Formats: sequence, structure tokens, C-alpha cells
Amino acid sequence: MNPRDRVWLFDLDDTLHNASHRAFRELNASMTAYIVNHLGLAEDEAVALRHRYWLRYGATLTGLQRHHGVRPAHFLHETHLLPGLDEHLHGHAHDLAALRRLPGRKFLMTNAPRAYAERVLAALGLGRVFEGLICIEDMACFGQSRPKPDARMFRIVLARLGLRPGQCVLVEDTLVHQKAARGLGLATVWMQRWLRRAGAARLHRRPGYVNRRVRSLAALLRSPQF
Repeated sequence: MNPRDRVWLFDLDDTLHNASHRAFRELNASMTAYIVNHLGLAEDEAVALRHRYWLRYGATLTGLQRHHGVRPAHFLHETHLLPGLDEHLHGHAHDLAALRRLPGRKFLMTNAPRAYAERVLAALGLGRVFEGLICIEDMACFGQSRPKPDARMFRIVLARLGLRPGQCVLVEDTLVHQKAARGLGLATVWMQRWLRRAGAARLHRRPGYVNRRVRSLAALLRSPQF
């Protein structure tokens, strides 16, 4: 395939920037506080509920919408305010430069809301890099939130964009999302720059559904073929 015909689907947090440094910590606290305030749970119960829904559905919001009638727009707005976050966001300069030069069409595909994604991209200087943003508001089926790794959502999004799975590459830090994408015929890249917390032994194992394991986006520029 001509590199310019490749379509890249990039995750955001812990793929383009170091979300584990601060963003995830603040998001987890914000979501827990939302559940405490709106469902009337104790903090430890809220943490357990949030974690259970994340494991089952790929996003806390999906469980809250299905089982508690939480309105997605309200939840996303309240939990992603995160005042002062922008000044603490950082990516790797060489990665961001390589991303700008990478041939092919580029889309952002994130389980985060659009306002947050736009805010992060602006802080990283990537506001004009992507042809389009596919955010959690765009990941719905029959009125229900269907974020990554839902296979139905992948099919709907690709059909909406007029893309074939075989021309697409998902670049992610989260393995379960890559497993679902690979099952549909997308190529997959496991981005590991910000995953030191996962442990060296785990990071050196490449599951069969992962086409490539990289520690920098610059590696895609050096060898974009699969």
C-alpha cells in the first residue's frame, strides 16, 4: 500500500501525551466525585463501581448511562472541567514532530469527550494535524454509548468515514482496544512510551493481535509499512 493511502487512527491519552502524569489522576478523582454526588454512594463504593464499569464496558459513562440513567453530556462536562490541566500536559517533541510528517490520513479516535480532546490537542500544538476527531460523543449505537473496544462501534465509524479495515492502523496504548480492532481486520500498533508503569516484562511481550510494538511515534515515520 502506498503510505499516503494509509489511514491512521490515533488514541489520545498515553499515546500522544503522558496522561498518567496528571490527567488520569485528576479524571479518576473527578469521576469518583461525580458518582458520590449524583448516585449517593460512599467514596470506596464509587471507586469500585467506576472500575467495574470501565472493565466491563471500556468507559465508566457506558455503565452509568445503562444502569443509572446518567445523561452523557452532563457527565462529560462535569468530569472533564479539570482546571489548570493544560499547563501540565506534555508529549515528546520528537514524537509530535514525526506525527506531523507521517504520510497518510490521520484521525484521532478517543473515548474522551470532544471538548477535552480539542483542549489537549491545542495544548500539544496538534490542533491542525488530524483530518477529524472521533470522540465518545460519536461512539453510539441505538442511543447507547459504545466506546472502544466495542466492535460494533468500530464498524459504524469506519462505514461513516467510508474506510475499509485493511487500510486502517489503530495506534493505541490499550491492548483490549487493539484486540477488538485486529479482529475486524485493522492493523494495530502498541504505543509504549508512557507505559513504564506497566512493568518491563509485560511491555516486552507482543500479543499476536498486535502488529507492531513501538516506544516512539517516530518509529512509524521510519518504517510505516506493515
